[in-house]
Order: sequence, then C-alpha cells, then structure tokens
Amino acid sequence: MAILRSLYDWTMGLAGRPWALWALAAVAFAESSVFAVPPDVMLIPMVLAARHKAWLFAGVCTVASVLGGFAGYGIGFALFDTVGQPILDFYHYTDKFLEFAEAYNRWGAWIVAFFGVTPFPYKVITIASGVTQLDIFQFGIASLLSRGVRFFLVAGLLWYFGEPIRRFIERHLGKLTIVFFIMLFGGFIALRYVF
Repeated sequence: MAILRSLYDWTMGLAGRPWALWALAAVAFAESSVFAVPPDVMLIPMVLAARHKAWLFAGVCTVASVLGGFAGYGIGFALFDTVGQPILDFYHYTDKFLEFAEAYNRWGAWIVAFFGVTPFPYKVITIASGVTQLDIFQFGIASLLSRGVRFFLVAGLLWYFGEPIRRFIERHLGKLTIVFFIMLFGGFIALRYVF
C-alpha cells in the first residue's frame, strides 16, 4: 500500500513539471504497443493536480495512444512472417489461424472500438490487428474514436467533479486498484472466450 501511495504522490507532483506531458505521452504510446501499464495511472493524478489542463492531458493521451497503436499494428504486421507464421506451420495451425483472421477482420473495427475504451491492454488488440492485417484505415478511425472517448471521458469526469473525486480516490486508493486489476483480468478472460 505504501508503494501505491508513493506512486500516486509522485504522479500528483509530476503534473507541474515541464516534462510531464512528455512522460504522459511516452506511457500512452508504449501502452498501445509494448507496455502493460495504462496511461490512466498518470492521467488521473495529473488531471486532479491540474484540472485546468484536463483537456490537454486527454488530447496528449489520445494522440500518443493512437500513434502507439500504429506501432503495435506494425509489430503484428512485420513480425508475423518471421516469428508467428513458422510457429503456426510447425503446429499445423495455419488453417485455424486463417479462420481466426477472417472472424477478427469481420468484427475487427468493433473489437478495436470496444477494447479501446476498456482497461484491457490495448497492445493486444493493436498487435492482433496487424497480424490479421485489419484494414489500417478502419483500425485508425476505431482507435481514434475509442481512445478519445476513454481519455476525454476520464478527464471530463475528473474535471467536473474535481476535489470530491480526488478525496474519494485518495481515501479508497487500495480498493480502486483491486477493482481496476479485476476489470483488467476480466478483459483477458472475456477475450479468451470470445475468440
């Protein structure tokens, strides 16, 4: 619990620093392609510490996340031939993968849009979109809309409710963290059973 509190206090202090936006952008970019920690861990305390910058923070998160999503798409697209395809061939799963890719692309834009709003690790969706070669235009639009909704909704609620939300988060930080991780693992389980 002490680690959570110190991380929270550190990010609250970060909002006033000149490099805060760069750190937020780096986390949002990395979360969409290679990193497991969502940018909300920085976005929420930063908005609470500087509510007048809520829309700027949400905009930076959105743009960086979408750019990171394209990087994740590139990882899935470029590394599938060298890593993924030989594994599928070895286990004779190429036909099953082609069925999966067809199903994914049939619902791909909706999958990207849905999971882009949830706490589910977005990099899983971006890399899968590249592997299945989901139409990149659909991917980009779905990413922009879903990530924008997610980050602007979080920032808007924090901007509107302000200090009462801050007190609530600080009072219940441990419980909220547990709920967040339950939702995160629930997303993994849901994705496993959807596909």
